[in-house]
Amino acid sequence: MTQIKLIVGLGNPGPEYENTRHNAGAIFLAQLAESHNLTLKPEKKFFGLYSKLRLSNQDIHLLFPTTFMNRSGQAVNALCQFYKIQPDEVLIAHDELDIPCGTMKLKKGGGHGGNNGLRDIIEKFGGNKDFKRLRIGIGHPGHASKVTGHVLSKPSPIEREQLLACIDEADRHLVEITSGDWQKAMQIIHSFKA
Repeated sequence: MTQIKLIVGLGNPGPEYENTRHNAGAIFLAQLAESHNLTLKPEKKFFGLYSKLRLSNQDIHLLFPTTFMNRSGQAVNALCQFYKIQPDEVLIAHDELDIPCGTMKLKKGGGHGGNNGLRDIIEKFGGNKDFKRLRIGIGHPGHASKVTGHVLSKPSPIEREQLLACIDEADRHLVEITSGDWQKAMQIIHSFKA
């Protein structure tokens, strides 16, 4: 299985979106940077905040697109073209409505499931859906009419604790997630419940 060379945390830039459910991927990326003593810095050519992580003698690029969620593909594609990274070497961390808060799933390929960030990445990759995903559960509000308000609001204190516990767990097992041992990584991540 291919190794991960780029980890992208999806979210929206700006203080009004900080710590909202929709920014679960961005929160994960910020946590990675912090726990590895890195600083995500603005990088114009990648349309986002960027850093590079050294893990198990391998460089892994970290990117938070600051283009807003629905134009995430612009940032991801720019970095992939610059560093010659293939879609299947990319891990996208994002919020997932269809998974309960406090749990997460790893997935390879598939559609966008209504996530505009994933939709734009697939489009900019020319329809290639081979990238991997870390789907961080934020739970469903119960009705389609409540989805926008749910994803753009902040989780309750209990949900926030659950979300951060998931992020800690994924960070702890970053070597398994990025090394290419996808089955082992899935077993670890799928069995976790905050």
